Order: sequence, then structure tokens, then C-alpha cells
Amino acid sequence: MKELEYYNQIKNLIENYEVNQKVRFLQDNHEKLLMNWTIGKLLVDAQGGMNRAKYGDELIKKWSIKLKENFGNNYSKRNLMFYRTFYSLFPNVNTLCSHLSWSHYRCLLPIKNENARNYYINQIILNHLSVRELREMIKNKAYDRLSFKDKENIELIENINKSNLTMEDMIKDPILVKVDRKIDKLDEKVLHQYIIRMLETRFLELGTGFALIGHEYKIAINNHTYKIDLLFFNVNLNCYIVVELKTREYNPKDIGQLQFYVDYINKNVKLKNHNQTIGLLIVKKKDKYVIEYVTSEDIYVTTYKLMV
Repeated sequence: MKELEYYNQIKNLIENYEVNQKVRFLQDNHEKLLMNWTIGKLLVDAQGGMNRAKYGDELIKKWSIKLKENFGNNYSKRNLMFYRTFYSLFPNVNTLCSHLSWSHYRCLLPIKNENARNYYINQIILNHLSVRELREMIKNKAYDRLSFKDKENIELIENINKSNLTMEDMIKDPILVKVDRKIDKLDEKVLHQYIIRMLETRFLELGTGFALIGHEYKIAINNHTYKIDLLFFNVNLNCYIVVELKTREYNPKDIGQLQFYVDYINKNVKLKNHNQTIGLLIVKKKDKYVIEYVTSEDIYVTTYKLMV
């Protein structure tokens, strides 16, 4: 047998093993979610419904002692109460998502707002969030930083390829920019460049589906060269996103500059099958009353906040 044939056999064995491992993981995860959900349902039914929570707590306390003796700490009073909460928040078993592990759901149990839970579940699905990343997103109050009108009716995504995301679904206010030290006193130009570099690698904070096209993206008009702070393409929105950052308070003139860049990309870069280019202005502070006079539907204004 030739050397290559041995290699291919080894490669096939590993591939089959890895595929089977992933299949087993999905099966185990589904079974675990279903078991925890069913335990929660049975506990609620046994106590006579969620309205009899006080009696249910005593029942859980009594049963947890027996279950722990037989099956270990996974069935402690604390965990049984988690399972009951799990069922109460997701009473329809068909809404359980295979993209989420029990650890994901465990992070979501303290969130009582259904729209907030739906938002974080959608983010897990769209961005393949790990449990650690989910915790970080919840800690940073990503849902709370969405614009008010966009977070009152958030539905769970049924098909990743048919999600109806808009720019408003993604923009947070403020956008959090993590830095390694306090830099507020740095020169404005240095601060500007520092934040831009941080934003380059923070696509997730901006939203879903962003791909960086260029930093200080150059455009030339009548022998004059202009530089766009950041130019993204968003695969979900099928359009270019022009991002301009100002390390000062909002100035109405900024909108004119941003609109100029947006119009240029629309006329010279955008393809026919792309949607209209969107402009995003990020400022240190904005005046909500002045922002109301931004009439373009393709221009958005938000703020940033430095986090050490």
C-alpha cells in the first residue's frame, strides 16, 4: 500500500470520527434540553400550576434530597428550580433551539423580558456565540442599548438565511469600545486612530454580518483625496456601511460630510444588486433634539463609550 493511501485512510477515519462526534453532541444536547424542560413541566404540573409556587418550592426541596442521593448534584434544589423556570419561560417545547446548549439557556433564565431573551437567542444563532461571549453581551447590556423602537417586538429567528435584520436592529447606543488603559487625555488625532483600530475588530459590537473593506478608505474627486474612517460591507443587509467617528460632540455639519461619502459609494462602488449604502456617524455625545432633524433614512447617529 502506498504512503498516500495510508494517509487517506487515516484522514477518512478522523473525518468520520469528527462528524460522528458532532452528531452525538447535537443528539446529547437535544436530549438534555428536552429532559430539563420535561422535568420543569412535571414539577409545575405536580405543584398544581405556576400560581402555587410556594407549595412547589417545598415539593422541590423534598424531591431534590431523594434525587441527589440517587443521581448526584445535577438534581439539587437549585437546579430543579432552574428546570422549573426553564419550562415557565419556554412553555412551548417546539421553540427550544438546537443552537443553544443548556449553559446558554441557563444564562438566559434570569432575564424576564421576553424581547430581551429573543434578542440574545437570535445573537447566539447569528453569531455562534459561546457561553462566555453571551455572558459578556448580557453584562454589557447589549439589548438595553438598542434603539427603543426596535426592541419592543423582537421575534425569534426561524431561518438564519431569511432573517429580516435592519440596521436599526444592530445599532447600539452607546457602542462599547474596549481599551487597555485610560486614554481620554490623549491628543484628539491619536484618540481617533486608537478607537478606529478598536472598532475594526469589534464587528460583533456593531452588529451581525459586517466585513471590513477598508480603514481610511481613500476616494478621489477632482484631484482631491478624501479618507473614509471605516468602510464595511454587510452581507445580511447586502449593502456598504460608511462609518465616520468624531471624538467630540455631534455637529450638524458631520451629517453633510457623511452623506457626501455615502453618495460617492452609491455612485462609484455599489453594484446594481446591492442595496443603498448606509451611513453611521459615531460621536462622543449627541443632542437628541438636533438628531431629529436628520432626514435621510440611510443615515444613523450613535455614540461611543470607552471601557477599560
